[in-house]
Amino acid sequence: MSGFILRFVLAACCAFIGAANAQTYPNKPIRLIVPFAPGGSTDLIARIIAEPLGKLLGQTVIVENKAGGGGTVGALEVARAAPDGYTLGLTTASSAATNPAINPSIAYKPLTDFTPIINMVATPNVLAVNPAFPAKDMAGFLKELRAKPGKYDYSSSGTGGVGHLQMELFKSLTKTFVVHIPYAGAGPALRDTVGGQVPIIFDNLPSAMPHIKDKRLIAIAVASPERVPELPDVPTFKELGLEPVNRPALYGIWAPKGLPAPLVAQLNAAVRKVLQDPAVIKRIEASGSRVVANSPGEFAAQLKAEYEVYKKVVDAQKLKLD
Repeated sequence: MSGFILRFVLAACCAFIGAANAQTYPNKPIRLIVPFAPGGSTDLIARIIAEPLGKLLGQTVIVENKAGGGGTVGALEVARAAPDGYTLGLTTASSAATNPAINPSIAYKPLTDFTPIINMVATPNVLAVNPAFPAKDMAGFLKELRAKPGKYDYSSSGTGGVGHLQMELFKSLTKTFVVHIPYAGAGPALRDTVGGQVPIIFDNLPSAMPHIKDKRLIAIAVASPERVPELPDVPTFKELGLEPVNRPALYGIWAPKGLPAPLVAQLNAAVRKVLQDPAVIKRIEASGSRVVANSPGEFAAQLKAEYEVYKKVVDAQKLKLD
């Protein structure tokens, strides 16, 4: 049998097996691995989706929190699982782009070791300052930073996180120098910025919003496709001529490499249907996020773009793990 015929037969067999699996899938509970601790934005999105998705599929979707390494521990568990549809992962820019970009020793390749299924949700990020900071808008912010390079610090959830690399992207575009202060999580970073120990933070908007509303933080700009209704006077980075920084946080689902195409299509369709439920939409929008619900191909392209952007930032800023 020639090599061409053998490859054709193998491909046909795989397609047949995938289609057969799709007809019986799922017949047992599905694990949805969240690569962060309970209570954060990623965990919240996972739990909003899990129950209605389980009802739709006819099997329980069990959320499992596998925190560590800025999202890489949980992602690695997904990468090592069988590609049978019973282990899925909640993926973010941290696990798929920023941490792999800064840490080449991570034991998975984000663009080849997974099967992208869907980007469910986009969440705005926000650049904010403590009220004691001498500027309250972007023009004043840039003027102050450029006049006093190295004087100011900014906090983040840790080296390699989205807040870290998004601020480094901002610095590279604006030719400014602010000192990075990494924390062991977004909560402590936010707490110290509100408390005045650090003057600047790049954070997810849902966690920063209560402090912005209480005027304990001043929002300078948001990374969002359009202005956030709750902050109508705060411009997007795109409006300010900094479109590369205008990158909302993503919350998607991926699976191990090699998940059969029929299962990918089935899962994408099921999640999209859940995301059309008005009750689910309401809960997502209440968290400050918006529904995306794209195709597997679109999500794969998005993950590639995220990784490439942040890899360039790492190289340009000469960033390394602390």
